[in-house]
Amino acid sequence: MLSQGQKFIPNLLYRYLRNIRNFARHMPYRWKRDRFCPVCEKHSALFAPFGFDAREDAQCLRCGALERDRFAWLYFRRKTNLFDGKQKRMLHIAPEPALEFRLRKALDKGYLNADLFSKRVMVKMDVTGIYYPDDHFDVIFCSHVLEHVKDDEKAIRELSRVLNPTGWAVLMVPVKAEVTFEDASVIDPEERKRVFGQEDHVRIYGKDFVDRVKKNGFNVTVVHPADFLSAEEVQLMGITSFAGEVFFCTKIDPAVRKKTI
Repeated sequence: MLSQGQKFIPNLLYRYLRNIRNFARHMPYRWKRDRFCPVCEKHSALFAPFGFDAREDAQCLRCGALERDRFAWLYFRRKTNLFDGKQKRMLHIAPEPALEFRLRKALDKGYLNADLFSKRVMVKMDVTGIYYPDDHFDVIFCSHVLEHVKDDEKAIRELSRVLNPTGWAVLMVPVKAEVTFEDASVIDPEERKRVFGQEDHVRIYGKDFVDRVKKNGFNVTVVHPADFLSAEEVQLMGITSFAGEVFFCTKIDPAVRKKTI
């Protein structure tokens, strides 16, 4: 059995080699200023490849923000009241590491994140059964989660239920078809990857996602990058088609909703 001192040397060597590897990996991206990440506010030559398909110019090497993270952050900053200094309760589902730290710092005790599987979240929770009272949260952020949830409509109803009538939610999902396609019989991970594009996805969303959200308790405004970003900003910040859309949601008054059902 190795002593503590014997274990320390290999661990130190590992960290040293890891730092050299990371430095070498980051080198091509450091010295030019062709890209700017609005999350960490750092420049680089390009963003790094990301994903099983190694899509180019995707991930900030400094903070890890992806295209959709950068887009959401810009939207929060420029088009919402999230950072106006007033106390808010925010629910962040399946938090993105690049955004979690900054949201937690900005909102302090008003910030709560949750996930069903991750061990690093503040609360372990199923989005189809949110154990908080009606109208509890002022802000909800749920990005690239619903395509993993079997009963996504129940999840949307739960998000609507716990949202304050004067609050707002930002939902983001990958929209890759004209009409949403799902097949509950597809359960094998490899088959899901073939059919839905990822082994833990249970559907491919289409443009009818808006209707799906509306019928489960929300008013919806679809926001595209070009709606508030210049072409130069889109290029500089790497807001590519993989950023998708922001679905800005406000709660439908239950009385009004009852009349329309």
